[in-house]
Amino acid sequence: MSDSSFSQSVYWFRHASPYINAHRGRTFVIHLDGEALRTSGLDELIADLALLSSLGIRLVVTYGMRPQLQESFARHQLTWQEHQGRLIVNAERLQVLLTCAGGLRTQLEARLSMGLPNSPMQGAGLRVLSGNLVTARPLGIREGVDLHSSGEVRRIQVKSINSLLDQGAIVLLPPLGYSATGETFDLDAEEVAMATAIHLGADKLILFGEDGGLKNPSGELIRDLSPDEAESWLTSLAPQSTLQRHLQAACSACRRGVARAHLLSYQRSGALLQELFTRDGDGTLITQQRYENLRQARIDDVGGLLALLRPLEEAGVLVRRSRELLEAEIERFTVIDLDGSIIACAALYPYPDQKQGELACVVVDPEYRQGQRGDRLLESLQKQARALGIEQLFVLTTHTAHWFLERGFLPAQVEQLPAARRDLYNWQRNSRVFYKTL
Repeated sequence: MSDSSFSQSVYWFRHASPYINAHRGRTFVIHLDGEALRTSGLDELIADLALLSSLGIRLVVTYGMRPQLQESFARHQLTWQEHQGRLIVNAERLQVLLTCAGGLRTQLEARLSMGLPNSPMQGAGLRVLSGNLVTARPLGIREGVDLHSSGEVRRIQVKSINSLLDQGAIVLLPPLGYSATGETFDLDAEEVAMATAIHLGADKLILFGEDGGLKNPSGELIRDLSPDEAESWLTSLAPQSTLQRHLQAACSACRRGVARAHLLSYQRSGALLQELFTRDGDGTLITQQRYENLRQARIDDVGGLLALLRPLEEAGVLVRRSRELLEAEIERFTVIDLDGSIIACAALYPYPDQKQGELACVVVDPEYRQGQRGDRLLESLQKQARALGIEQLFVLTTHTAHWFLERGFLPAQVEQLPAARRDLYNWQRNSRVFYKTL
């Protein structure tokens, strides 16, 4: 190695070390488009995935198979028939589809498992595991058309996937889902990637396609966008194109708790490492502008609180609060503020004589419920309660009993409420009471 090459390697490694440290223990969902599985650079990309795993990054890999499936259909003389952008999967097509998905999974498992001879990861001994980790349901009949075995994600088996990741395995998810009745469904590959990232609370969703991201009218790569900015590009992209599907998945994931989504090209050697371990990055990054902080509510937050609470009040989940009441009780509220918008709140009403406090109005905007914001609010109010000398929290709820049970609250009787609160109990709502000792 020449002196200049050696110096360049040392320079890169030193400047990559903060990113290596920051990414260790994080969960990344990486989606490979079907075309990416046919590229000559797949082995390099596989080597990069193996390298990430060796650095302690928790990897879930999803993949598409549209071009492979189209070729399989042609060989079996089956027509390709879509409705509302989804393949109609009848019994005959399903058998071919399952064979195609299984073949691709086997190929990926073999490539990830072989230790990659003649590569920096030779002998790495990676473990790749898959299984029935995605629960699905049928799309059913849409506009009079029966989609048969085409389905949508119903649930991601988060606990099972995390257990595999904790063991140091790479988890591989095909675009298939399974039902409790033993059926198998064809799933949208991007939906599998997006749903997995959301439900795992992944730090990154990385989508590989032919394009290396979005480009402006001058042909220049757009480096980063907020979901709002990115969504404005959707109508300018070819309908159902890979880039449009990837961009939609990235925006949806970021809006629902995934910190960052990346659009990269499988045609660019080293794009993954460039994006993750250099300041300049590669491709297009979609991310919420996270000016997010947890703080005490202020009087000018009343409008945001009203907007946050109104849907649940209209649904009967919460008791209606007027603007005047919120203004009078604003100091009781703690909020999470995201770039000037109130996306979560909770209130604490102390009963100092009984050393008790009521936890009320715990609300998180539906778009932001995957980021453990409710837990952050609960932790903050518990600290506030302890500082006030409160020894026991109680909560009244009609819809969210299990959430509180999972966080250490225990069932109680109305008679156990402080007298002042018991007198205000609404027997018509029949709220359940839970206590937690601090």
